Amino acid sequence: MKRLLLAVVAVVLVLSFAACQANTGAQNPQNKNLEGSLEDILAKIYDTAKVSDDFKEFTKGGLVTTEITEDRVAYYLGKEGIEFESAIASEPMINVNPYSLCLVRVKEGADIEQIKKDIKENVDPRKWICVGVEEENVIVDNVGDVIILIMSNNEAKALHDAFLALKG
Repeated sequence: MKRLLLAVVAVVLVLSFAACQANTGAQNPQNKNLEGSLEDILAKIYDTAKVSDDFKEFTKGGLVTTEITEDRVAYYLGKEGIEFESAIASEPMINVNPYSLCLVRVKEGADIEQIKKDIKENVDPRKWICVGVEEENVIVDNVGDVIILIMSNNEAKALHDAFLALKG
């Protein structure tokens, strides 16, 4: 009888330990890195975001994806010296509505919270001629090692939600 009780207690302990381990990852899924290239992640965001029909049409032919290089980092992310592994921007060539979505894959061991803070504090939501994005429509967030910067007066929340959904 004692052996049976000990076996049951041991099984309960093992299952409890396994449940706690699984919960730890679920409590902070932003620590899990996203798989695939930044271009793949961008495509998934555009494919799954619950945006207006006008925005869907806009993304079909009006957006250009540009690699963010060291000499252009201040224009896209607001500050020089941000260290990253790779980064891209998705913006219209010509449009009366200001819009920018940037993805940044940071280097291993980088201080993601500091990089997000630097971007949020320094990015220029009025970088376009004659138009700008309201401050509340500038979103900087991350999932794992990928930071997203969204500047859009119309679709920021929907794009952000689609990005967060990628953490699975």
